[in-house]
Amino acid sequence: MTMMPLLQMTNLSIGYDKTLVSNVNLEVGRGEVIAVLGPSGLGKTTLLRTIAGLVTPLEGEVILNVNRRGGLGYIPQRLGLVRHTSVWTNVGLGAMVSGLNRLQREEIIAESIIKMGLEDKIKEPVRRLSGGQQRRVATARTLAQSPPLILADEFLGELDDDNVELVMASVLELVKKGSTLIMVEHHEERAIEFADRIWRIVDGKLVEE
Repeated sequence: MTMMPLLQMTNLSIGYDKTLVSNVNLEVGRGEVIAVLGPSGLGKTTLLRTIAGLVTPLEGEVILNVNRRGGLGYIPQRLGLVRHTSVWTNVGLGAMVSGLNRLQREEIIAESIIKMGLEDKIKEPVRRLSGGQQRRVATARTLAQSPPLILADEFLGELDDDNVELVMASVLELVKKGSTLIMVEHHEERAIEFADRIWRIVDGKLVEE
């Protein structure tokens, strides 16, 4: 029996006032890491936002075979953190949609914070953290959610090599359990290191390499 794709994009065109990328026909399975490459302004972020349901396709359709609440984890470039609240509270927002009971949520929040090396910052307001630490908070929030599909927009930015390895090791644990990661990545070397598939935006088309 053929397993249903996690994500299907059929005759998809994306953009706002004008088309950025057109005629996308791709499928994504479970347990994959996909990196999206291309210069700024060509539609990488718009692609993630369209998959997430935040932008309406200009043409075609996106079929997600996951529940958008809980089944989809999105780490935007600006992270979407509640800056005046604590690291614990922010990570807890991911656990809230995980379907776990209170005790399980508390356990996975603590575990996710520790994996990101932020256990000494649990009570710290997010606004007091460095940019790199805030990115690890956003990743911990997604780890606590443990969604089947993770969309990450340059979430490794501002991280040194050691923290890139720390973050990716934890995210790849989820991938081994069947989650899929689609990541917009500025550094081509990182994309090649971690991704199973490379998508590149070239002349308004999404090309798989």
